[in-house]
Amino acid sequence: MAKTESVELTVLCLIQDGDKILLQNRVKKDWKGYTLPGGHVESGESFVDAVKREMKEETGLDIINPRLAGIKQFPIENGRYIVLLFKTEQFSGEVVSSEEGQMEWIGYNSLSEIDVVDDLEELLRVINDPELTEFQYLVDNDIWTVSVK
Repeated sequence: MAKTESVELTVLCLIQDGDKILLQNRVKKDWKGYTLPGGHVESGESFVDAVKREMKEETGLDIINPRLAGIKQFPIENGRYIVLLFKTEQFSGEVVSSEEGQMEWIGYNSLSEIDVVDDLEELLRVINDPELTEFQYLVDNDIWTVSVK
């Protein structure tokens, strides 16, 4: 078994303002619905710089002091897809939307009323629970299950 594998690195960020979180009503077919904004880490880019850049591009906000709050991962062909999960309550600027989808502030108590992506509940649980650090999709015979640790 090889000691290394191909990895695709991405970031997501939970931007929170009181009891509301900033979600993107994502339009792409591969992960459609309300979710956290994010994107890919560019070659040589620090993870913190990547999440700051992606939040500016997708939300219009300049985030301050993003904190690494967990990791999401799943297998891809010949490797692994890794999502670094960040959280911040500090930001400046005005919210704008991008071609990725409409940005909206949604209260935690309203999440059940909107069409969220399948794994948003688990993502929020990992990000918000200091006892948890990892969200992993396990695949066995094309059946995907979630492991949260």
